[in-house]
Amino acid sequence: MGRGLRAVGRKLGRMPRPHTLRARLTAGLVVLLAVSCAAVGVAAVIELDGFLTGRLDQQLTEVGTQFPASLEHKGQTLTDHDADDRERGDTRRQAPGTFGARLVDGTVTNAAVVPADKDDATTDLKVALTARDRRELAAVPVDGRSHTIHLSSLGRYRVLAADGRDGDVMITGLPLESVEAAVHRLEAVAAIVFGAALLITGFAGALWVRWSLRPLSRVADTATRVSELPLASGEVTLPPRAPESDPRSEVGRVAGAFNRMLGHVEDALTHRHASEERLRSFAADASHELRTPVASIRGHAELALLHPDPVPPKVTRALERIEAESARMGVMVDEMLLLARLDAGRPLERSPVDLTRLVLDAVADARAAGPDHRWALQLPEEPVTVTGDAHRLQQVLANLLANARLHTPVGTKVTVSVEAGAEATSLVVHDDGPGVPAEVQPGVFERFTRADRRRTEGGGGAGGGAGLGLSIVAAVTEAHGGSVHLDSSPGSTTFTVQLPSRGAA
Repeated sequence: MGRGLRAVGRKLGRMPRPHTLRARLTAGLVVLLAVSCAAVGVAAVIELDGFLTGRLDQQLTEVGTQFPASLEHKGQTLTDHDADDRERGDTRRQAPGTFGARLVDGTVTNAAVVPADKDDATTDLKVALTARDRRELAAVPVDGRSHTIHLSSLGRYRVLAADGRDGDVMITGLPLESVEAAVHRLEAVAAIVFGAALLITGFAGALWVRWSLRPLSRVADTATRVSELPLASGEVTLPPRAPESDPRSEVGRVAGAFNRMLGHVEDALTHRHASEERLRSFAADASHELRTPVASIRGHAELALLHPDPVPPKVTRALERIEAESARMGVMVDEMLLLARLDAGRPLERSPVDLTRLVLDAVADARAAGPDHRWALQLPEEPVTVTGDAHRLQQVLANLLANARLHTPVGTKVTVSVEAGAEATSLVVHDDGPGVPAEVQPGVFERFTRADRRRTEGGGGAGGGAGLGLSIVAAVTEAHGGSVHLDSSPGSTTFTVQLPSRGAA
Protein backbone atom coordinates (compact mmCIF):
# COMPACT_ATOMS: atom_id res chain seq x y z
CA MET A 1 0.00 0.00 0.00
CA GLY A 2 2.80 2.39 0.96
CA ARG A 3 4.72 1.62 -2.24
CA GLY A 4 1.58 2.29 -4.27
CA LEU A 5 1.06 5.67 -2.62
CA ARG A 6 4.70 6.58 -3.21
CA ALA A 7 4.39 5.58 -6.88
CA VAL A 8 1.28 7.76 -7.24
CA GLY A 9 3.15 10.62 -5.55
CA ARG A 10 6.08 10.26 -7.96
CA LYS A 11 3.71 10.28 -10.95
CA LEU A 12 1.99 13.40 -9.66
CA GLY A 13 5.38 15.01 -9.10
CA ARG A 14 6.35 14.33 -12.73
CA MET A 15 3.16 15.89 -14.08
CA PRO A 16 3.74 19.19 -15.91
CA ARG A 17 2.91 22.21 -13.80
CA PRO A 18 1.77 25.56 -15.14
CA HIS A 19 4.44 28.25 -14.94
CA THR A 20 2.60 31.46 -15.75
CA LEU A 21 0.22 33.17 -13.35
CA ARG A 22 -2.49 33.09 -16.00
CA ALA A 23 -2.14 29.32 -16.43
CA ARG A 24 -2.13 28.77 -12.67
CA LEU A 25 -5.26 30.83 -12.13
CA THR A 26 -7.05 29.07 -14.98
CA ALA A 27 -5.95 25.66 -13.74
CA GLY A 28 -7.01 26.54 -10.20
CA LEU A 29 -10.42 27.68 -11.43
CA VAL A 30 -10.93 24.48 -13.41
CA VAL A 31 -9.75 22.32 -10.50
CA LEU A 32 -12.09 24.05 -8.05
CA LEU A 33 -14.97 23.69 -10.48
CA ALA A 34 -14.11 20.02 -11.04
CA VAL A 35 -14.09 19.39 -7.29
CA SER A 36 -17.43 21.19 -6.95
CA CYS A 37 -18.94 19.26 -9.83
CA ALA A 38 -17.65 15.99 -8.42
CA ALA A 39 -19.08 16.82 -5.00
CA VAL A 40 -22.47 17.76 -6.50
CA GLY A 41 -22.49 14.67 -8.71
CA VAL A 42 -21.57 12.30 -5.89
CA ALA A 43 -24.14 13.88 -3.59
CA ALA A 44 -26.84 13.66 -6.28
CA VAL A 45 -26.04 10.03 -7.06
CA ILE A 46 -26.01 9.06 -3.38
CA GLU A 47 -29.24 10.93 -2.73
CA LEU A 48 -30.98 9.40 -5.76
CA ASP A 49 -29.75 5.92 -4.86
CA GLY A 50 -30.97 6.35 -1.27
CA PHE A 51 -34.33 7.75 -2.38
CA LEU A 52 -35.04 5.00 -4.91
CA THR A 53 -33.84 2.32 -2.51
CA GLY A 54 -36.16 3.76 0.16
CA ARG A 55 -39.08 3.62 -2.25
CA LEU A 56 -38.16 0.04 -3.02
CA ASP A 57 -38.07 -0.78 0.69
CA GLN A 58 -41.50 0.80 1.05
CA GLN A 59 -42.82 -1.40 -1.74
CA LEU A 60 -41.32 -4.43 -0.03
CA THR A 61 -43.12 -3.54 3.17
CA GLU A 62 -46.40 -3.15 1.29
CA VAL A 63 -45.99 -6.45 -0.57
CA GLY A 64 -45.22 -8.34 2.60
CA THR A 65 -44.89 -12.12 2.41
CA GLN A 66 -47.81 -12.87 0.12
CA PHE A 67 -45.69 -14.25 -2.69
CA PRO A 68 -43.40 -16.56 -0.64
CA ALA A 69 -46.41 -17.68 1.42
CA SER A 70 -48.14 -18.86 -1.78
CA LEU A 71 -45.19 -21.23 -2.28
CA GLU A 72 -45.57 -22.83 1.15
CA HIS A 73 -47.87 -25.85 0.34
CA LYS A 74 -47.78 -25.88 -3.43
CA GLY A 75 -49.20 -29.17 -4.81
CA GLN A 76 -50.79 -30.27 -1.48
CA THR A 77 -54.34 -30.23 -0.08
CA LEU A 78 -55.38 -26.80 1.02
CA THR A 79 -55.36 -26.15 4.70
CA ASP A 80 -57.40 -23.57 6.53
CA HIS A 81 -54.86 -20.86 6.08
CA ASP A 82 -54.38 -21.81 2.39
CA ALA A 83 -58.10 -21.24 2.01
CA ASP A 84 -57.62 -17.88 3.66
CA ASP A 85 -54.92 -17.07 1.05
CA ARG A 86 -57.34 -17.96 -1.73
CA GLU A 87 -59.98 -15.75 -0.15
CA ARG A 88 -57.48 -12.85 -0.23
CA GLY A 89 -56.91 -13.48 -3.91
CA ASP A 90 -54.03 -14.85 -6.04
CA THR A 91 -50.88 -13.80 -4.20
CA ARG A 92 -48.78 -14.49 -7.27
CA ARG A 93 -50.07 -11.40 -8.95
CA GLN A 94 -47.00 -9.38 -8.08
CA ALA A 95 -44.81 -7.03 -10.01
CA PRO A 96 -42.53 -8.71 -12.56
CA GLY A 97 -39.21 -9.67 -11.02
CA THR A 98 -40.59 -10.11 -7.52
CA PHE A 99 -38.61 -12.79 -5.73
CA GLY A 100 -39.92 -15.10 -3.05
CA ALA A 101 -38.27 -17.79 -0.98
CA ARG A 102 -39.29 -20.04 1.92
CA LEU A 103 -36.74 -21.25 4.45
CA VAL A 104 -37.22 -23.98 7.03
CA ASP A 105 -34.51 -24.34 9.65
CA GLY A 106 -32.17 -22.20 7.54
CA THR A 107 -32.69 -24.27 4.38
CA VAL A 108 -34.35 -22.93 1.26
CA THR A 109 -37.33 -25.16 0.41
CA ASN A 110 -38.89 -23.04 -2.29
CA ALA A 111 -37.70 -20.10 -4.39
CA ALA A 112 -39.42 -18.41 -7.32
CA VAL A 113 -39.57 -15.15 -9.20
CA VAL A 114 -42.46 -13.47 -11.00
CA PRO A 115 -41.66 -13.51 -14.71
CA ALA A 116 -42.22 -10.64 -17.07
CA ASP A 117 -45.13 -12.55 -18.69
CA LYS A 118 -46.83 -13.58 -15.48
CA ASP A 119 -50.16 -14.42 -17.20
CA ASP A 120 -48.56 -17.32 -19.11
CA ALA A 121 -49.38 -20.47 -17.12
CA THR A 122 -46.53 -22.37 -18.72
CA THR A 123 -43.91 -19.99 -17.42
CA ASP A 124 -41.66 -21.59 -14.85
CA LEU A 125 -41.47 -19.57 -11.62
CA LYS A 126 -38.67 -21.52 -10.05
CA VAL A 127 -35.18 -20.05 -9.66
CA ALA A 128 -31.96 -22.01 -9.86
CA LEU A 129 -30.01 -21.16 -6.73
CA THR A 130 -26.38 -21.88 -6.16
CA ALA A 131 -24.93 -22.93 -2.82
CA ARG A 132 -23.66 -19.41 -2.36
CA ASP A 133 -27.15 -17.98 -3.06
CA ARG A 134 -28.66 -20.35 -0.45
CA ARG A 135 -26.12 -19.33 2.17
CA GLU A 136 -26.73 -15.66 1.45
CA LEU A 137 -30.52 -16.13 1.73
CA ALA A 138 -30.11 -18.03 4.98
CA ALA A 139 -27.98 -15.20 6.35
CA VAL A 140 -30.72 -12.57 5.86
CA PRO A 141 -31.77 -11.52 9.40
CA VAL A 142 -35.43 -11.40 10.40
CA ASP A 143 -35.27 -7.86 11.80
CA GLY A 144 -38.03 -6.07 9.89
CA ARG A 145 -35.47 -4.19 7.73
CA SER A 146 -34.53 -4.56 4.08
CA HIS A 147 -31.14 -5.89 3.00
CA THR A 148 -29.27 -6.11 -0.28
CA ILE A 149 -28.10 -9.47 -1.64
CA HIS A 150 -26.78 -10.75 -4.95
CA LEU A 151 -28.33 -13.76 -6.64
CA SER A 152 -26.23 -15.45 -9.31
CA SER A 153 -28.99 -15.79 -11.91
CA LEU A 154 -31.01 -12.66 -11.05
CA GLY A 155 -28.59 -9.97 -9.96
CA ARG A 156 -28.82 -7.62 -7.01
CA TYR A 157 -32.05 -7.69 -4.96
CA ARG A 158 -33.46 -5.82 -2.03
CA VAL A 159 -34.98 -8.44 0.28
CA LEU A 160 -37.08 -8.47 3.46
CA ALA A 161 -37.36 -11.52 5.75
CA ALA A 162 -40.36 -12.23 7.99
CA ASP A 163 -41.49 -15.15 10.15
CA GLY A 164 -44.06 -17.50 8.60
CA ARG A 165 -47.04 -19.14 10.34
CA ASP A 166 -45.42 -22.58 10.50
CA GLY A 167 -42.13 -21.57 12.09
CA ASP A 168 -40.57 -20.99 8.66
CA VAL A 169 -39.04 -17.77 7.22
CA MET A 170 -40.54 -15.96 4.26
CA ILE A 171 -38.21 -13.77 2.12
CA THR A 172 -39.59 -11.30 -0.37
CA GLY A 173 -37.35 -9.40 -2.74
CA LEU A 174 -37.57 -6.73 -5.42
CA PRO A 175 -34.87 -6.22 -8.07
CA LEU A 176 -32.48 -3.27 -7.82
CA GLU A 177 -32.10 -3.18 -11.61
CA SER A 178 -34.38 -0.17 -12.04
CA VAL A 179 -32.61 1.69 -9.22
CA GLU A 180 -29.17 0.95 -10.66
CA ALA A 181 -30.32 1.92 -14.17
CA ALA A 182 -31.58 5.27 -12.89
CA VAL A 183 -28.39 5.86 -10.89
CA HIS A 184 -26.15 4.92 -13.84
CA ARG A 185 -28.15 7.18 -16.12
CA LEU A 186 -27.70 10.04 -13.68
CA GLU A 187 -23.98 9.32 -13.50
CA ALA A 188 -23.69 9.39 -17.30
CA VAL A 189 -25.74 12.59 -17.60
CA ALA A 190 -23.72 14.23 -14.78
CA ALA A 191 -20.43 13.21 -16.39
CA ILE A 192 -21.46 14.65 -19.77
CA VAL A 193 -22.93 17.86 -18.34
CA PHE A 194 -20.09 18.47 -15.89
CA GLY A 195 -17.46 17.63 -18.53
CA ALA A 196 -18.99 20.12 -20.94
CA ALA A 197 -19.23 22.67 -18.13
CA LEU A 198 -15.54 22.17 -17.30
CA LEU A 199 -14.50 22.63 -20.93
CA ILE A 200 -16.61 25.73 -21.40
CA THR A 201 -15.57 27.16 -18.04
CA GLY A 202 -11.88 26.43 -18.74
CA PHE A 203 -12.03 28.24 -22.07
CA ALA A 204 -14.10 31.14 -20.75
CA GLY A 205 -11.98 31.29 -17.58
CA ALA A 206 -8.76 31.46 -19.61
CA LEU A 207 -10.17 34.39 -21.62
CA TRP A 208 -11.38 36.12 -18.47
CA VAL A 209 -8.07 35.65 -16.62
CA ARG A 210 -6.14 36.83 -19.68
CA TRP A 211 -8.29 39.92 -19.96
CA SER A 212 -8.03 40.60 -16.22
CA LEU A 213 -4.23 40.20 -16.21
CA ARG A 214 -3.67 42.20 -19.38
CA PRO A 215 -2.35 45.26 -17.46
CA LEU A 216 0.05 43.00 -15.57
CA SER A 217 1.25 41.50 -18.87
CA ARG A 218 1.96 45.01 -20.15
CA VAL A 219 3.95 45.75 -16.99
CA ALA A 220 5.93 42.52 -17.54
CA ASP A 221 6.60 43.43 -21.20
CA THR A 222 7.82 46.88 -20.18
CA ALA A 223 10.03 45.38 -17.46
CA THR A 224 11.48 42.93 -19.99
CA ARG A 225 12.35 45.75 -22.40
CA VAL A 226 13.96 47.72 -19.56
CA SER A 227 16.02 44.69 -18.49
CA GLU A 228 17.43 44.40 -22.02
CA LEU A 229 18.72 47.98 -22.05
CA PRO A 230 22.44 48.67 -21.46
CA LEU A 231 22.19 50.70 -18.26
CA ALA A 232 25.86 50.56 -17.28
CA SER A 233 26.89 53.79 -19.03
CA GLY A 234 25.93 56.26 -21.68
CA GLU A 235 22.63 57.88 -22.46
CA VAL A 236 19.69 55.54 -21.89
CA THR A 237 16.17 56.02 -23.28
CA LEU A 238 13.62 54.07 -21.33
CA PRO A 239 10.61 52.56 -23.12
CA PRO A 240 7.12 54.06 -22.73
CA ARG A 241 5.49 53.56 -19.38
CA ALA A 242 3.16 50.63 -18.74
CA PRO A 243 -0.53 51.57 -19.19
CA GLU A 244 -2.06 52.16 -15.80
CA SER A 245 -5.38 50.58 -14.85
CA ASP A 246 -7.76 51.02 -11.93
CA PRO A 247 -5.56 52.16 -9.00
CA ARG A 248 -7.94 50.41 -6.60
CA SER A 249 -6.92 47.00 -7.96
CA GLU A 250 -3.72 45.12 -7.14
CA VAL A 251 -2.61 45.17 -10.77
CA GLY A 252 -3.28 48.90 -10.98
CA ARG A 253 -1.17 49.54 -7.88
CA VAL A 254 1.66 47.43 -9.30
CA ALA A 255 1.55 49.32 -12.62
CA GLY A 256 1.50 52.69 -10.86
CA ALA A 257 4.41 51.78 -8.57
CA PHE A 258 6.39 50.39 -11.52
CA ASN A 259 5.87 53.54 -13.57
CA ARG A 260 6.96 55.72 -10.63
CA MET A 261 10.04 53.56 -10.22
CA LEU A 262 10.85 53.94 -13.93
CA GLY A 263 10.53 57.69 -13.53
CA HIS A 264 13.04 57.68 -10.66
CA VAL A 265 15.38 55.42 -12.63
CA GLU A 266 15.15 57.67 -15.68
CA ASP A 267 15.93 60.75 -13.59
CA ALA A 268 18.89 58.99 -11.99
CA LEU A 269 20.20 57.83 -15.38
CA THR A 270 19.81 61.32 -16.80
CA HIS A 271 21.73 62.86 -13.91
CA ARG A 272 24.40 60.18 -14.16
CA HIS A 273 24.79 60.68 -17.90
CA ALA A 274 25.07 64.43 -17.43
CA SER A 275 27.69 63.86 -14.72
CA GLU A 276 29.59 61.46 -16.98
CA GLU A 277 29.51 63.98 -19.80
CA ARG A 278 30.80 66.74 -17.52
CA LEU A 279 33.55 64.47 -16.17
CA ARG A 280 34.48 63.29 -19.65
CA SER A 281 34.58 66.83 -20.94
CA PHE A 282 36.65 67.90 -17.97
CA ALA A 283 39.11 65.02 -18.48
CA ALA A 284 39.44 65.81 -22.17
CA ASP A 285 39.83 69.55 -21.62
CA ALA A 286 42.22 69.07 -18.73
CA SER A 287 44.32 66.57 -20.66
CA HIS A 288 44.38 68.85 -23.66
CA GLU A 289 45.33 71.87 -21.58
CA LEU A 290 48.00 69.99 -19.64
CA ARG A 291 49.82 68.80 -22.73
CA THR A 292 51.37 72.20 -23.41
CA PRO A 293 52.66 73.02 -19.90
CA VAL A 294 53.95 69.49 -19.38
CA ALA A 295 55.79 69.67 -22.71
CA SER A 296 57.11 73.08 -21.73
CA ILE A 297 58.40 71.80 -18.38
CA ARG A 298 60.09 68.90 -20.06
CA GLY A 299 61.65 71.17 -22.67
CA HIS A 300 63.02 73.58 -20.06
CA ALA A 301 64.44 70.66 -18.08
CA GLU A 302 66.19 69.29 -21.16
CA LEU A 303 67.46 72.74 -22.05
CA ALA A 304 68.86 73.24 -18.57
CA LEU A 305 70.65 69.91 -18.75
CA LEU A 306 72.25 70.97 -22.03
CA HIS A 307 73.65 74.21 -20.50
CA PRO A 308 77.48 74.23 -20.94
CA ASP A 309 78.25 75.88 -17.58
CA PRO A 310 79.01 73.69 -14.59
CA VAL A 311 75.93 72.62 -12.65
CA PRO A 312 76.01 71.15 -9.16
CA PRO A 313 75.27 67.41 -9.09
CA LYS A 314 72.16 67.87 -6.95
CA VAL A 315 70.73 70.33 -9.44
CA THR A 316 71.56 67.98 -12.29
CA ARG A 317 69.78 65.15 -10.47
CA ALA A 318 66.76 67.35 -9.84
CA LEU A 319 66.59 68.37 -13.49
CA GLU A 320 66.84 64.74 -14.56
CA ARG A 321 63.95 63.83 -12.25
CA ILE A 322 61.92 66.76 -13.57
CA GLU A 323 62.53 65.56 -17.11
CA ALA A 324 61.61 61.96 -16.28
CA GLU A 325 58.46 62.84 -14.34
CA SER A 326 57.35 65.34 -16.98
CA ALA A 327 57.79 62.64 -19.63
CA ARG A 328 55.77 60.24 -17.47
CA MET A 329 53.12 62.92 -16.95
CA GLY A 330 53.00 63.55 -20.67
CA VAL A 331 52.33 59.88 -21.34
CA MET A 332 49.60 59.88 -18.68
CA VAL A 333 48.00 62.98 -20.19
CA ASP A 334 48.01 61.39 -23.63
CA GLU A 335 46.44 58.23 -22.24
CA MET A 336 43.71 60.15 -20.40
CA LEU A 337 42.99 62.15 -23.56
CA LEU A 338 42.73 58.92 -25.56
CA LEU A 339 40.32 57.40 -23.04
CA ALA A 340 38.21 60.56 -23.04
CA ARG A 341 37.99 60.47 -26.83
CA LEU A 342 37.10 56.79 -26.84
CA ASP A 343 34.42 57.40 -24.19
CA ALA A 344 33.01 60.16 -26.34
CA GLY A 345 32.61 57.68 -29.19
CA ARG A 346 35.23 59.18 -31.47
CA PRO A 347 35.57 56.82 -34.45
CA LEU A 348 38.88 55.07 -35.01
CA GLU A 349 40.57 54.59 -38.32
CA ARG A 350 39.25 51.57 -40.23
CA SER A 351 41.78 50.04 -42.59
CA PRO A 352 43.42 46.64 -43.17
CA VAL A 353 46.05 45.96 -40.50
CA ASP A 354 48.71 43.23 -40.72
CA LEU A 355 48.39 41.88 -37.18
CA THR A 356 51.32 39.50 -37.68
CA ARG A 357 53.67 42.40 -38.49
CA LEU A 358 52.41 44.34 -35.45
CA VAL A 359 53.14 41.35 -33.19
CA LEU A 360 56.65 40.91 -34.62
CA ASP A 361 57.51 44.57 -34.13
CA ALA A 362 55.97 44.74 -30.64
CA VAL A 363 57.83 41.64 -29.43
CA ALA A 364 61.07 42.97 -30.87
CA ASP A 365 60.58 46.23 -28.95
CA ALA A 366 59.69 44.32 -25.76
CA ARG A 367 62.79 42.11 -26.13
CA ALA A 368 64.97 45.21 -26.38
CA ALA A 369 63.27 46.78 -23.35
CA GLY A 370 63.33 43.58 -21.26
CA PRO A 371 66.31 41.44 -22.26
CA ASP A 372 66.13 39.52 -18.97
CA HIS A 373 62.73 38.03 -19.92
CA ARG A 374 62.25 35.14 -22.31
CA TRP A 375 60.10 36.07 -25.29
CA ALA A 376 58.39 33.54 -27.57
CA LEU A 377 56.13 33.75 -30.63
CA GLN A 378 53.46 31.39 -31.95
CA LEU A 379 52.23 32.71 -35.30
CA PRO A 380 50.34 31.03 -38.14
CA GLU A 381 52.13 30.40 -41.41
CA GLU A 382 50.02 32.93 -43.31
CA PRO A 383 49.82 36.60 -42.28
CA VAL A 384 46.71 37.53 -40.29
CA THR A 385 44.92 40.71 -41.32
CA VAL A 386 42.20 42.53 -39.38
CA THR A 387 40.31 45.76 -39.94
CA GLY A 388 41.05 48.56 -37.51
CA ASP A 389 43.36 51.34 -36.40
CA ALA A 390 46.97 50.15 -36.72
CA HIS A 391 48.34 52.76 -34.28
CA ARG A 392 45.82 51.87 -31.56
CA LEU A 393 46.22 48.13 -32.04
CA GLN A 394 49.99 48.60 -31.74
CA GLN A 395 49.31 50.44 -28.49
CA VAL A 396 47.23 47.48 -27.25
CA LEU A 397 50.12 45.10 -27.93
CA ALA A 398 52.65 47.42 -26.36
CA ASN A 399 50.58 47.83 -23.19
CA LEU A 400 50.04 44.07 -22.79
CA LEU A 401 53.75 43.31 -23.28
CA ALA A 402 54.78 46.16 -20.99
CA ASN A 403 52.37 44.81 -18.36
CA ALA A 404 53.96 41.35 -18.61
CA ARG A 405 57.48 42.84 -18.49
CA LEU A 406 56.92 45.28 -15.62
CA HIS A 407 54.86 43.00 -13.35
CA THR A 408 56.78 39.71 -13.58
CA PRO A 409 60.21 38.78 -12.21
CA VAL A 410 63.35 38.38 -14.28
CA GLY A 411 63.45 35.16 -16.29
CA THR A 412 59.69 34.97 -16.83
CA LYS A 413 58.68 33.49 -20.17
CA VAL A 414 56.20 35.56 -22.16
CA THR A 415 54.51 33.93 -25.16
CA VAL A 416 52.56 35.89 -27.77
CA SER A 417 50.31 33.95 -30.16
CA VAL A 418 47.80 34.76 -32.87
CA GLU A 419 44.89 32.48 -33.84
CA ALA A 420 42.80 33.35 -36.89
CA GLY A 421 39.19 32.22 -37.08
CA ALA A 422 36.25 32.73 -39.41
CA GLU A 423 34.42 35.07 -37.02
CA ALA A 424 37.12 36.27 -34.61
CA THR A 425 40.88 36.60 -34.41
CA SER A 426 42.51 35.93 -31.04
CA LEU A 427 45.62 37.70 -29.79
CA VAL A 428 46.95 35.92 -26.68
CA VAL A 429 49.70 37.11 -24.32
CA HIS A 430 50.69 34.45 -21.76
CA ASP A 431 53.32 34.50 -19.04
CA ASP A 432 54.39 32.05 -16.33
CA GLY A 433 54.81 34.72 -13.66
CA PRO A 434 53.23 34.82 -10.19
CA GLY A 435 49.81 35.74 -11.53
CA VAL A 436 47.35 38.56 -10.85
CA PRO A 437 45.92 38.51 -7.29
CA ALA A 438 42.36 37.24 -7.16
CA GLU A 439 41.09 40.39 -5.43
CA VAL A 440 42.50 42.55 -8.27
CA GLN A 441 41.20 40.50 -11.21
CA PRO A 442 37.56 41.75 -11.23
CA GLY A 443 38.70 45.38 -11.73
CA VAL A 444 41.94 44.80 -13.61
CA PHE A 445 40.64 46.65 -16.72
CA GLU A 446 39.35 49.62 -14.74
CA ARG A 447 41.24 52.89 -14.70
CA PHE A 448 43.99 53.54 -12.16
CA THR A 449 44.02 49.92 -11.05
CA ARG A 450 47.41 48.75 -9.79
CA ALA A 451 48.54 45.19 -9.23
CA ASP A 452 49.51 43.85 -5.83
CA ARG A 453 53.18 43.81 -4.86
CA ARG A 454 53.27 40.02 -5.20
CA ARG A 455 53.12 40.35 -8.99
CA THR A 456 55.58 43.25 -9.16
CA GLU A 457 58.27 41.81 -6.89
CA GLY A 458 61.44 41.46 -8.89
CA GLY A 459 59.81 43.04 -11.92
CA GLY A 460 61.67 45.25 -14.26
CA GLY A 461 59.48 48.29 -13.54
CA ALA A 462 59.32 48.61 -9.83
CA GLY A 463 57.77 51.99 -10.11
CA GLY A 464 54.82 50.69 -12.08
CA GLY A 465 52.60 52.83 -14.28
CA ALA A 466 49.60 55.07 -13.80
CA GLY A 467 47.18 52.15 -13.96
CA LEU A 468 45.76 53.16 -17.35
CA GLY A 469 47.48 50.62 -19.60
CA LEU A 470 44.97 47.79 -19.33
CA SER A 471 42.02 50.20 -19.35
CA ILE A 472 43.31 51.49 -22.70
CA VAL A 473 43.58 47.88 -23.92
CA ALA A 474 39.93 47.28 -23.01
CA ALA A 475 38.70 50.60 -24.44
CA VAL A 476 40.54 50.22 -27.77
CA THR A 477 39.45 46.58 -28.10
CA GLU A 478 35.80 47.46 -27.46
CA ALA A 479 36.06 50.35 -29.93
CA HIS A 480 37.08 47.74 -32.53
CA GLY A 481 34.00 45.64 -31.67
CA GLY A 482 36.04 43.06 -29.75
CA SER A 483 36.63 42.01 -26.16
CA VAL A 484 39.49 41.24 -23.79
CA HIS A 485 39.58 38.59 -21.02
CA LEU A 486 41.95 37.67 -18.21
CA ASP A 487 42.59 34.17 -16.91
CA SER A 488 45.17 34.15 -14.13
CA SER A 489 46.46 31.79 -11.48
CA PRO A 490 49.85 31.37 -9.84
CA GLY A 491 52.28 30.37 -12.60
CA SER A 492 49.95 31.20 -15.50
CA THR A 493 48.47 34.52 -16.63
CA THR A 494 46.73 34.86 -19.99
CA PHE A 495 45.28 37.98 -21.61
CA THR A 496 43.09 37.13 -24.62
CA VAL A 497 42.04 39.86 -27.06
CA GLN A 498 39.22 38.91 -29.43
CA LEU A 499 38.95 41.03 -32.59
CA PRO A 500 36.45 40.58 -35.42
CA SER A 501 38.05 38.89 -38.38
CA ARG A 502 38.34 40.92 -41.50
CA GLY A 503 35.55 39.03 -43.27
CA ALA A 504 33.25 39.23 -40.24
CA ALA A 505 33.94 42.95 -39.80
